Formats: sequence, structure tokens, C-alpha cells
Amino acid sequence: MRIRIVWSQGEKEGAALEPAPSLRSEFAFRTDPGCHRELNEDSVRVVRPKEPEVLARKGLLALVADGMGGHEAGEVASGLAAEVVCREYYRAEGTICDALARALEEANREIHEQSAARRLIGGMGTTCTALVIAGGNAWAGHIGDSRVYLVRDGRIYRMTEDHSAVMDLVRKGILSAAEARRHSSRNVLQRAMGLAADLDADVWEDPFPMMSGDHFVLCSDGLHDLVDDGEIRDAVSHLEPEAACAELVRLARERGGYDNISVVTIAARGARVAAGGAA
Repeated sequence: MRIRIVWSQGEKEGAALEPAPSLRSEFAFRTDPGCHRELNEDSVRVVRPKEPEVLARKGLLALVADGMGGHEAGEVASGLAAEVVCREYYRAEGTICDALARALEEANREIHEQSAARRLIGGMGTTCTALVIAGGNAWAGHIGDSRVYLVRDGRIYRMTEDHSAVMDLVRKGILSAAEARRHSSRNVLQRAMGLAADLDADVWEDPFPMMSGDHFVLCSDGLHDLVDDGEIRDAVSHLEPEAACAELVRLARERGGYDNISVVTIAARGARVAAGGAA
């Protein structure tokens, strides 16, 4: 497995100097098939353990996976990614970074093996973008073109890089971000889970310190292709998590809803939680 460590503490603009362990997280999620597809090949999970010790040690895990690979295969791939990452993350030992990397690796292995063994779902794959919040810090693991955003102090930061051919052209200065949004090949992925035996994922090695008032958004390309960053910022800044999810899905459907649409919103609140940790 190749894990790309994508940042160290302090690298991301807007990072707090110290974590805020008294934070609590309020979340909501929504997934919608969109306006043109019968099947929803996205999978979404948010896990907040009931056991105080597990919550304090492992935190909350949120995940969006966008499957691909033909009729029903994408649904199988994204469902496996969600199931296996959530299961293996809470089983794995070591640091949060280690546990998240192990969970992504195991999900990739199971998807790749099932794809090879079952002809009808051969070649299936999925994006997988996961966020862990524990002790006032965040960690992410990511492959594909689903995204994590941070909204802080009225600004929005894209915290993951799309693993797509078009985004590679943006990084090289060949295309502008606006041109990339309209490009006919914008959804062609260079990396995805399940397509190869070795996983090539991005994982945050160091914790990202959170602040009261932060909002994280995880979403599939069915949302971010149709709803721009400023609209995502405004929705989560002015609405409670459940209403923000509903508004973002509404906007995507209103603009055509050409793909499945999935979103998770997580708001960091400053009130201290009961003994057992914060997440």
C-alpha cells in the first residue's frame, strides 16, 4: 500500500495552534439518487460510538463513497467501502492515522478481490473520502474525487485534492479551475479504491486542530459539480446541519441532478460535553 502523507501540522491555512478538546460535533447527512438515475451508487456513513471510552479514543467517523463500474457494481463497491472502512477503523490498533490507513487498505483489498471473483461486478471501484474527529482534532483519508471542505471564519477551504486527470491539468497550470468545472472529462479518475491490489491514497498523518464554529463538509461529485464552493460555505454557515444538507441537495437537483448526490455536514460547537471525551 502506498500512503501519501499530504500535510503536516500548520501546513493548511486557517489551522488553529492548539486543539480544542471541549468541542462537540453535530452532524447530518443526506444521499439522493438525483434526477436521472434509478440506482443510488453513493454510500454515506456517520459513526459516533455509544461507548464513552471508544468515542474518546477513536472519535466520530464520517464517510462518503461514490461507486462506479456498471449496473449495480458501483453500488456494491461503495457499500463495501463504507462497511469495511467503518468496521476496520474501530478494530484497528495504533494511531488514528494508522487505523484509518489500515481501514482503507482492507476495504480496497475486499473490493478488488470481489471484483476479480464475480464476473457481473468485475472492474468495479469507488471513491472513498473519510473524516475522523477526535479530541478536538480531525484526520482524513481520501482517494478519488469526493471531497472534504472546511468552512472557518467565513471562508471555505478545499481540504482534499481530486485524483482526476482534469485536476492534474489544473495543478500543472494547463486548465483554470473554472475550465475544469466545465471539462467533458472532469469525472475521469486517475485513482480509485478497488481498481488495483495496491491502494494509492492520501492520509493526514498529523491531526488538524479544530476551532469552535468550524464546519466540515464531505460530498460526492454529484454535489460539487453543480454547487460551487461559495454556496457550500453559505449553506453550512447559516443553516443547521440537517437544513444545510437539504439545501445543498435541493440546489444540485434544481440544476439537473445528473448524478447521485451525497453530503455530510459536521458543525463543531464550543460547549463542553460530558465525561468520556468530545467528538
